[in-house]
Amino acid sequence: MDITLLDGSIGQELMKRSGDTPTALWSTMVMIEHPELMDQVHAEYFRVGATIATTNTYPVLQDRLDTNGYDLDIRRLWDAAIKSARNAARANGHGRVAGSIGPLIATYRPDICPEPTDAEHQYSDIVAHLAEQTDFLLIETVSSLKQAEGALRATDKTNKPVWIAFSVDDFDGSKLRSGENVSDLSDLLQNHRVEAVLVNCSRPEAVTDALEDMKSFGLPFGAYANGFTKISDGFLTDKPTVDALSERHDLGPAEYAKFAMHWIDQGATIVGGCCEVGPEHIQELAKQIKDAGHNIV
Repeated sequence: MDITLLDGSIGQELMKRSGDTPTALWSTMVMIEHPELMDQVHAEYFRVGATIATTNTYPVLQDRLDTNGYDLDIRRLWDAAIKSARNAARANGHGRVAGSIGPLIATYRPDICPEPTDAEHQYSDIVAHLAEQTDFLLIETVSSLKQAEGALRATDKTNKPVWIAFSVDDFDGSKLRSGENVSDLSDLLQNHRVEAVLVNCSRPEAVTDALEDMKSFGLPFGAYANGFTKISDGFLTDKPTVDALSERHDLGPAEYAKFAMHWIDQGATIVGGCCEVGPEHIQELAKQIKDAGHNIV
């Protein structure tokens, strides 16, 4: 079976390598202050077997800059992120670039996401910019149907392939973080131009149940889980910083790869990693995919 191997954590990996004190802008500041780290991370993921480089644009949204009082040229930031990913793919000799689009306002907060019409408008610039320079668009960490609707209305206006990744309840993978059923996504996805559906930034234990529902959607599907213990109450506040979340110590490369290989057994054709899942995890996963007789594409 042909398997697309995504990279692992981008933003969180940049934070860890920088050693900087986390801010509400997360990896945006690392990209500004340590641009060489972004190049290193992309290159390393390709070196260990990934075939996709995800741009460090997840948190680079105008509403987040405005809320945190930063007057920055957002297009220059987008261009820097895209250039870094593209250069890594070129140096690797092959590989695609995914244009990452994160949630407006805050992650894991479906309770405060904008209405779809407003979200469509807010996303229009980043969607158009990424569509010009990436191979496909990746809408990430979507936590509700309303959040998905807003982002998909914006991406429907492009000709680029669109993948969308949903974050599910840490302890009940059949539900989104909003409490809505994963199975209820089917109609929404049929009404928009989506080429793949995934689970991301959720505990790997929760992914299995979510994929059981996604199998019936008639789309290529997959997952890239995180390595957090859970999404803590301390992170679900205004202007949170990532130090409110704790890394698991029972999810090494072999343990993570075991989860991902089970997802492949379920029929997933796209796997990778999210926060706290780094190059060593992706390297082990690449090995196990090949050892199982699959092709990494």
